[in-house]
Amino acid sequence: MALNLIMLGPPGAGKGTQAERFARARGIPRISTGDILREAVHEGTEVGVRAKVVMDRGDLVGDDVVIGIVRERLNRPDASDGFVLDGFPRTVAQAVALDDIMAVRPPLIVVDIVVPESELVRRLSFRLICADCGVTAHPGNGAAPVSCRKCGGPLIQRTDDTDAVVRGRLGVYRRDTKPLVEYYRSRPTFCSIDGAQAADQVTADIAAAVEAAIGRGARAVGGRAL
Repeated sequence: MALNLIMLGPPGAGKGTQAERFARARGIPRISTGDILREAVHEGTEVGVRAKVVMDRGDLVGDDVVIGIVRERLNRPDASDGFVLDGFPRTVAQAVALDDIMAVRPPLIVVDIVVPESELVRRLSFRLICADCGVTAHPGNGAAPVSCRKCGGPLIQRTDDTDAVVRGRLGVYRRDTKPLVEYYRSRPTFCSIDGAQAADQVTADIAAAVEAAIGRGARAVGGRAL
């Protein structure tokens, strides 16, 4: 059966990296609303122009726009065997809408990546993205890279990764997105992961937690497999 997973966590928690790894390992698409919106911004579409103003302030794009984008994406054939959602839902209203979308699909598995705020600020202050394809790069302990490992494009700092905007984004997360944890916490398929560890350990912990969540979810629906 399909494996449908949500990756939660604040900006800088590593959701994108972990979602990409998990999706690749399971052979299912990683669906990033951030990537979809940035593509629209890059192409200068009507939605992209509206979204850019909001994203540059560090705020969240309106629910109606994002829900419509996600609904359309989940109806594509490649998502029929499952998916990993990265960046959606961000609000309880979006989560309620997603439950409606998922009404006739296997239960969602929810992974919440937890990282201390001081570490998030440090990570985001050094984060670079490819101006061409949007892949994220981190300088680590050595010199900062200047070109994208995926396509060779130039690396730049995102306009919403300056110190002031980063702290604002974390404030928005606490206000609007963190309540999602409480919305999902009581579900048998919810799991919390320590994201302050090395990336490979986080990957291993997520894989183990998902396997355990699949078992709990199956029991919760009377033995029907996810």
